[in-house]
Order: sequence, then structure tokens, then C-alpha cells
Amino acid sequence: MQREYRKWKSPTLGRDMELLVFGKEGTPVLIFPTEEGRFFEWEDQGIMDSVGEQIELGYNQFFCVDSIDNESFLNKDVDPYTRVIRENQYQMYIKDEVVPFIEEKNNNPYLITAGAGLGAYHSLVFALKFPELIDKVLAMSGYYDINIHLNGFKDDNSYYNNPIEFIPNLHDQEILKNISTIDIRLLSYMNDPYREATEKMSDILWLKFIDHEHYVWEEESSNPWTLISSMFKENLF
Repeated sequence: MQREYRKWKSPTLGRDMELLVFGKEGTPVLIFPTEEGRFFEWEDQGIMDSVGEQIELGYNQFFCVDSIDNESFLNKDVDPYTRVIRENQYQMYIKDEVVPFIEEKNNNPYLITAGAGLGAYHSLVFALKFPELIDKVLAMSGYYDINIHLNGFKDDNSYYNNPIEFIPNLHDQEILKNISTIDIRLLSYMNDPYREATEKMSDILWLKFIDHEHYVWEEESSNPWTLISSMFKENLF
């Protein structure tokens, strides 16, 4: 399996950022880690082995990025405003640095984002805010209300990072049209602790007539990674 480690000093974030690339061609997939997860999380959990055939046959190329959740939403040592501003910077890092890096490595214009937990939030909110860049979203066992990390703080920055707030009030038809072109898949499982959060996000998308798939895996598991692996692999196509 072709595996490449990359690291550079991010001008957007002012710190070193690392990522892993699996494969050399095929549809690119941008993978966000879970809460406090690192760029090697999906590899450690065996997910990359489970999609080894897609990698070897050149169906997909996977880009596993790092997280700075401990500097943004999960950083209780700073005020909520600082947390959400750091999240904005992270999104700009993805937009201005990671996406161009993917485009340099891969000339396939179709880009998929994927993630679980807080990674599902990142994969969805990035697509909703920059729909011209993303063609498909695989958001698994995710939650999408970031108010739980902001201690009641609200301003425009928190609003536009919280899809359960800004999507219901989105009336720009051009933006809605762009979002509607994305193949959005919200996935959970029977005893998923975020199942209701996924259902709520789905209801909000339907409220704006945004076509998408909301699927509950008819299984239970004490180890979500076993189901995430199946969800991920089966929804790549």
C-alpha cells in the first residue's frame, strides 16, 4: 500500500501540520479525525487496511489530515470567541492549503470529505460553507450543534459555524443550489449516541429542500469503528 507522510509549517495556523496520503490516484477523499484525533487515527483503527483494495486498484486516494480541536472547540483554557476563531483558521487551512495540495497530487476534480464524531461535523460544515469545492460528504456518527463547546457564547462566527442555526436561515438560492449538488450522506447506527443529532441535521436539510441520504445502519456495536469501517467503504461509491 502506497503511503506518504507530509508535514509543513502552515502560514494560516502558524504551526506545523501533518497528514498522510494513501494511494497515488483515483477519486480523492479528505478524511477528518474524531475529537482530539490525529492524522494517523484512521490508519491506527484499521480503516485504511479495509479500503486497501480501493487504494491498490487506484479507485481512491485518501488524505488524512490532522486536527486542532484541542486548540479550538475543546480548548477550555481560552474563551469561546477564541475557540471559534481558531476553528475559522482551521477551515482556511483546509481550504487554502490542503485542498490545493490535493489538487497538485491528484487531477481528479471530484472531492469527497469524510469523518466521524467531530470529524463528521468538519466534513459537513466545510462542504456547506464551501460547496463549490466539495462533491460528496460521508458524515458518520456525527453531531452538528457546536453550542455545546461554546458555553452559550453567540456571535456571527459561532452562527456561521453552526449548521443547525445558519442552514434554516439560508435563503440565497444560488448557495442552496450549490449545496444541493453535493452528495451528502448522514450515517449512524442503532445505538449511536449521536443518532438523534444526525436525525436533527437531516431534518434541517430537508427543511431547505436539500436532497441527501440519511441512513441508520441496522446494527449495534460497542466499538463504533467496526461499523464506521463498513459505512465508509460501502458509501465511497
